[in-house]
Amino acid sequence: MNDNDIYDTTITGIKDAAHEAFSRAQIHALFSRIQHFLNPDKDKLLSLNDVRGILKPRHEVYRGMRTVPVNLIIGSEGRYKDFNTCFDPKTDSTRSRWERVATAALCGIDLPPVQLYEIGGVFFIRDGNHRVSVAVSQGIEHIDAEVICLESDIKLRPGITLPELRGQVIEYEKKIFYSETFFGDLTDCWTLDFSRTGRYDVIYNHILVHKYYLNETQIEEIPFSDALISWYNTIYIPIIAIIEEERICAQFPKRKPSDFYVWVVKRWTDLKQQYGDDYSMREAARPLINSRKGGTS
Repeated sequence: MNDNDIYDTTITGIKDAAHEAFSRAQIHALFSRIQHFLNPDKDKLLSLNDVRGILKPRHEVYRGMRTVPVNLIIGSEGRYKDFNTCFDPKTDSTRSRWERVATAALCGIDLPPVQLYEIGGVFFIRDGNHRVSVAVSQGIEHIDAEVICLESDIKLRPGITLPELRGQVIEYEKKIFYSETFFGDLTDCWTLDFSRTGRYDVIYNHILVHKYYLNETQIEEIPFSDALISWYNTIYIPIIAIIEEERICAQFPKRKPSDFYVWVVKRWTDLKQQYGDDYSMREAARPLINSRKGGTS
């Protein structure tokens, strides 16, 4: 047997090993899917765009080359549908590329660093999904990466799902809102809760608008705290009373009363612009009431 024959035999063996490694990873992906069939979000790789939409990072900062723990890579910018949370390949569409990367790694060829985004202390793949998947299959714990940091005050953890992340952001927004406005101290209400992000900014703007209209009849500008109390007693509480009286939340158990408050105020504002200021809050809430009763508006 000459050197070429030895080389060909070696390469064939390495390619076979890469092929078998991909098949094992696919089987692992199947078992993971079965294991999480009651909670499929636990098996889904996070989409960077979805996470960015929730966290709204402030700036991008180039961090350069770093060695990154593989277990802190929890999502991808573009290939999140091709792999599960363990970076097991989910379909045969990735086989050819995956096996080429695995063959190169088994041959000892130095692969280029992956490109990652860091946000909240974890990482998302910009380029190098197959390299990360192969590294995981080989039990590699750290990988060289070129990193861009997306700045956010929210800290993330491996294994977090989008619903859990959304809940974490809502709690953070609530904490900031309550601490900056003293809302709980002024109203004795600690249950201004939402099921969607960004709603505390909406409430803050509602209070500012209410303050603007109050000041139109005042000689001296009233404090924000007075405007908050007035808004709470004359606008928020009456709308919440309608929502609770009509038992609207029973029809939509995943929503909070304050969610419906925001919806009613938006619709009320639109209708008053169309039909005049005499349009009532209860009429604005009519579609929700009819939905609960099974009627039509």
